[in-house]
Amino acid sequence: MRWWQSRRARGWAYQIVLVLALLALGSWLLGNTLANMKARGIQSGFDFLGDTAGFDIGESLLNFDSGQPYWRAFAVGLLNTLRVSLIGIVACTVLGVLVGLGRVSTNALARGLCYGYTEVLRNVPILLQLLMWYVLLVEVMPDSETPYHLLDTFFLSKNGLSMPWLVSTDTGWHWQVPVWADAQVTGGAALTPEFLAITLGLSLYTSAFVAEVVRSGIQSVPRGQIEAAQSIGLGPWLTVRWVVLPQALRVIVPPLTNQFLNLTKNSSLAVAVGYPDVVNISNTALNQTGRAVECIALLMGIYLLLSLLTSAAMNAYNRRVAIRER
Repeated sequence: MRWWQSRRARGWAYQIVLVLALLALGSWLLGNTLANMKARGIQSGFDFLGDTAGFDIGESLLNFDSGQPYWRAFAVGLLNTLRVSLIGIVACTVLGVLVGLGRVSTNALARGLCYGYTEVLRNVPILLQLLMWYVLLVEVMPDSETPYHLLDTFFLSKNGLSMPWLVSTDTGWHWQVPVWADAQVTGGAALTPEFLAITLGLSLYTSAFVAEVVRSGIQSVPRGQIEAAQSIGLGPWLTVRWVVLPQALRVIVPPLTNQFLNLTKNSSLAVAVGYPDVVNISNTALNQTGRAVECIALLMGIYLLLSLLTSAAMNAYNRRVAIRER
């Protein structure tokens, strides 16, 4: 039998031809775009990443100043984006699971409160929620001279939240507790209003969708399974832990992955509250260098990479928790 008579061989051939055609089309579009830009005197290329940035970043996990190159500014923005995304994923998962359990509770009050929580948060646009949190933090909170405080350990004001933090010294790691003296707070970790607004907004908004995912996963478990667990003496929490969750996870994980991806991509809205994420840094670099195509391409590549890594991690976890047929 000749190769073109094989259905499998023809399938591979069609796919190879399609990939080559797409590569040729992309190459033509790229070449045409670069030629037009050159004809109009528009600079192109990623060589600007080595130039001096010329701007400061107010919130950074890396040491950065205006004399450092653009690539380091993008690295700072990427770390800030990862910081918001990772904290948001953990927070929305914890909140979403608790609210999702409340949605299937036998207690009418708990069920009603959780229902109201999910309906309000998921039906108000995320951008409005971010702006609401930001306005509350910078307008409603007291000045730094008279902050709200809890146990003289946590201090909340228009300048943000000060809280205890682990620091490294010559004698090892120890907790550094913020201290309020002379009308100001010193020490500990300081979280800016911009960071608090984007993190709170994303976590609460996404947790409403996670709660619905958890609720639907729990309700997918046959009622007979729960009754069987109760008949052998398992309490409510043991029933959830050993009977409901193992079966519900195979329904929960795939849509939960989508919510994690949505949270990561929604973190790009941080620019609305002035948080220096990678989109904010890219906008500044674009305005200063005029390299619009390059800056947008970098952003697309960064978010594509983050999404692929998140999907790969969740797919690996999904395979781990999948119930295998024996």
